[in-house]
Amino acid sequence: MIDKIKQTVAFLKEKGVGKPEIGIVLGTGLGKLVNDIKIYHSINYADIPNFPISTVESHSGRLVYGRLKNKCVLAMQGRFHYYEGYSMQEITFPIQIMKELGIKYLLVSNAAGAMNLNFKKASLMLINDHINLLSGSPLIGKNIETMGPRFPDMSKAYSPEMNSKFRTLAKDLNIELNEGVYVAVSGPNLETPAEYRFLKHIGADVVGMSTVPEVIVANHMSLPCAAISVITDECDPDNLKPVDIKEIIKIAGQAEEKLTKLFSAFVEGYEIV
Repeated sequence: MIDKIKQTVAFLKEKGVGKPEIGIVLGTGLGKLVNDIKIYHSINYADIPNFPISTVESHSGRLVYGRLKNKCVLAMQGRFHYYEGYSMQEITFPIQIMKELGIKYLLVSNAAGAMNLNFKKASLMLINDHINLLSGSPLIGKNIETMGPRFPDMSKAYSPEMNSKFRTLAKDLNIELNEGVYVAVSGPNLETPAEYRFLKHIGADVVGMSTVPEVIVANHMSLPCAAISVITDECDPDNLKPVDIKEIIKIAGQAEEKLTKLFSAFVEGYEIV
């Protein structure tokens, strides 16, 4: 693993990726933030040694290095999922690469369905905690001590300081920002009514198929992170209707402007220490 990380980092540096300050992971239907980035280099995942290739239609599959507002950023336009057949280690490999390249903070976005019926379609939710119902952890296997401890603490998986900043920005920008718990499941099928009831009963507000592996690895490396979900469907088990992925992507697009404003304002105003 160390050799693969070194090889990939060396390749990206040779391609001109310098010292990014903030890493960004853009989820389903949420790739347009890159339009606000002054792009220095854009590299397809397929061209990067040891990178998986995104197989999801709504994920562009490229790594973008450039300047957003007043900071250098490294953005993943499209992520990897367990349901694509990748291991947890493959899913989170890009986060390790970002950290080795120098990022100080990580911003993550995703599309999610809401069991909390106070959350409406096309609204945003700041994640303050998560539940991992995926198959295992990306840290299973031999630990790389130089990257982090064998048993990383997860009591503050989502940076309280970063979350506080997002709350302030949402208020200043007049953007509704819900807050709650994200549960990650493997997918790719959506949930049954009984499963939605179960997920709500164990304390989750929204459900998705990503984010948690990346956040676990970020915490392992002491990389502060924050994540925001775009609510794409309302998961009322008593009034459940079939969901079309095209509709999910459409709704994500409706919320994209709000998410872009929040991420851009965060990048511009957050002090790098």
